[in-house]
Amino acid sequence: MSARELPPLVIDYTGTRLAGVDEVGRGPLVGAVVAAAVILDPARPIAGLNDSKALSARRREALDSEIRCHALAFAVACASAAEIDDLNIFQATHLAMRRAIDALSPAAEYLLVDGNRLPGHHVSGQAVVKGDARHPAIAAASILAKVARDADMVALDARHPGYGFARHKGYPTREHLAALERLGPLAEHRRSFAPVRRQLALFEPSVAGRGEGHRGQAEEEVFCQGRQK
Repeated sequence: MSARELPPLVIDYTGTRLAGVDEVGRGPLVGAVVAAAVILDPARPIAGLNDSKALSARRREALDSEIRCHALAFAVACASAAEIDDLNIFQATHLAMRRAIDALSPAAEYLLVDGNRLPGHHVSGQAVVKGDARHPAIAAASILAKVARDADMVALDARHPGYGFARHKGYPTREHLAALERLGPLAEHRRSFAPVRRQLALFEPSVAGRGEGHRGQAEEEVFCQGRQK
């Protein structure tokens, strides 16, 4: 069902500190899941906000700058690959969302969260199916999260160019799966995801012995959380 086929969005809040919340990166095999929370300024509307997947990379980056300049508040946070492995991707996604909400200043009074579940935060709100195409604050959050995670993948590609991260952004494309088979998993790969888990059985001794690019859980979490506002 498309956003146009859904009923009109009714919001049980009339104030100005409404935060849109969204995430990017549930499906990839590598890296953090990234969430963003945005409180837009009604006095400074931003034209062209939409689901980040419907925008070109250049347009996302331009809107990312506008959001950071004009929003009342924004924050970007994440849950690391190690946390995803420890918690599972669903719980880690909600953890990243809660971190983003907690980092907002001023704090949010109400949440609009993309999807069908709230992340378990104490601030009240509502889940909005296809919310990134139905409300500008959620669209803004999706853009910030997408731009941040894509930048992480470009940086990872610079450290490990053989995997093609800058192109596929960590998703399980044919190129990525072939690189996993050829080169083995990195420390940044999500060890609980099936394609990675299969390769670990073959490559774990060499991965464990490779110093280049290997980070422990604590270091990865610092890298991941350092982008919070």
